[in-house]
Amino acid sequence: MVESFPRVKAAVVQASPVPFNRDSTVEKACRLTSEAASQGARLILFPEAFVPAYPRGLSFGTVIGRRSPEGRLTWQTYWANAVDIPSPATEALGAAARESKAYVIIGVIERDSQFSRGTLYCTILYFSPDGQLIGKHRKLKPTAGERLIWGEGDGSTLTVVDTEFGKVGGLICWENYMPLARMTMYSKGVDIYLAPTADARDTWQSTLRHIACEGRCFVLGCNQFVTKAMYPSDLAGVEELAVMPEILCRGGSAIIAPLGEVLAGPLYDREGILFADLDLAEIARGKFDFDVTGHYSRPDVFQLTVNEKPQLPVTHKTSEG
Repeated sequence: MVESFPRVKAAVVQASPVPFNRDSTVEKACRLTSEAASQGARLILFPEAFVPAYPRGLSFGTVIGRRSPEGRLTWQTYWANAVDIPSPATEALGAAARESKAYVIIGVIERDSQFSRGTLYCTILYFSPDGQLIGKHRKLKPTAGERLIWGEGDGSTLTVVDTEFGKVGGLICWENYMPLARMTMYSKGVDIYLAPTADARDTWQSTLRHIACEGRCFVLGCNQFVTKAMYPSDLAGVEELAVMPEILCRGGSAIIAPLGEVLAGPLYDREGILFADLDLAEIARGKFDFDVTGHYSRPDVFQLTVNEKPQLPVTHKTSEG
């Protein structure tokens, strides 16, 4: 008797946010969630930093040794439109997942609500079909200029969630170039690997296919499509975009099978939703000759230790009398 394997219809939503406008972007995300679900999708992925935007092309008034007052105003607007957890924004996204009966994973700029409320994180949120926030991942290492505006996550949010069709988890953008981070995801048994990104280069497609082959997992890559005209005209610092091309991010979303076959995409130069039916039996067939954390792992030679303890800046201890 051949064991039956689950199947699921997945969607990646290549869309533009309403830049620097949290509430309008959340509203758009809810509408697109409903649209994807109406086509049968039960797993829906949005891009990195979708709410309220990936601030491509902006310097926030910063050079080495100096920050400008105008740049602080850009930051203030970005900070004011970030997402608290929990908040009306997360409640709305959860409601959209519940109404759509789908798992929804979306990139947000998270405002730290535990300590200072001054730090922002590039985060992905996992919502279940009953509307609950069941996990999040904070980007471990912001890239280049991103380090100015986002803090670093820690190992406590290397999240993989269990679903009825397999384990779902992933990393954000260039975290996927961190071999040890990828190995951590594989060790958690990820079946459907999520790679929301801001990278629209041709080489990113090679990265998605490599991860699929390396992890013997399905890979969902999701990016934004953004033009200069979408930015608010009154945003402090928006004049910096004058030297940028009209299309700031062309997209490149795609869905890849466990042996590297492209199931959908890449989609360029427009908004759109990609769909693919994922047959989890393909993972079992793929691991016949390569299992990165199994018969190909050589633990007698290589071992990885992962610190998943939250790294808190302040801990309070009460004295015992």
